[in-house]
Amino acid sequence: MTTEVRTVQAGEVIRYADGIRAVYASAFSSPPWNEDPAGADLYAERLARDALRPGFTAAVATAGGTVTGFATAWITPEVFPADRSYGQVAEALGPGRTRAWLCGALEVNELAVAPEAHGGGLGAALLDAVTGPAPGGRCWLLTSVRAEAALRLYERTGWRRVDAPVPGKAALVVLLGPRHPGREEAGGGDGR
Repeated sequence: MTTEVRTVQAGEVIRYADGIRAVYASAFSSPPWNEDPAGADLYAERLARDALRPGFTAAVATAGGTVTGFATAWITPEVFPADRSYGQVAEALGPGRTRAWLCGALEVNELAVAPEAHGGGLGAALLDAVTGPAPGGRCWLLTSVRAEAALRLYERTGWRRVDAPVPGKAALVVLLGPRHPGREEAGGGDGR
């Protein structure tokens, strides 16, 4: 069965909400995330709000009409947020790097592939599709250092870890995209 990856805009992503919810539930139920099914319900509700963010874009993978993966992104506001993990990210990077590297850049919020679709390059295709509109190549994401498979994907596709651990129990790390102008300054190498 052929898998199709397509970019969808805010108004269209909600058509895929049930499939996105199912992929989210299966992708984030195992370590290191260990989310219960209610987490997927909350994400599906949040998706509708996220779609209203400036610069929102999404990529959806389907095979035979079934969603097998998705990615979402938006433009990080010029005034860096303080909710969710943003405050910890700003603390790790400091105000100068936060402003220069992240504000106004495309932020990859979620990337998930159904476990049965792993190993075929779908994660890389979704990441490429959703980061295409990154202004000046400036894109970034946040993940857990415990998400080893995700980190391998990001590093294999040219993302670079920022050498500044994000404080907190989640063991988060910031990564800059392959064309991000702050990559050389970020340190962290390729994580090997």
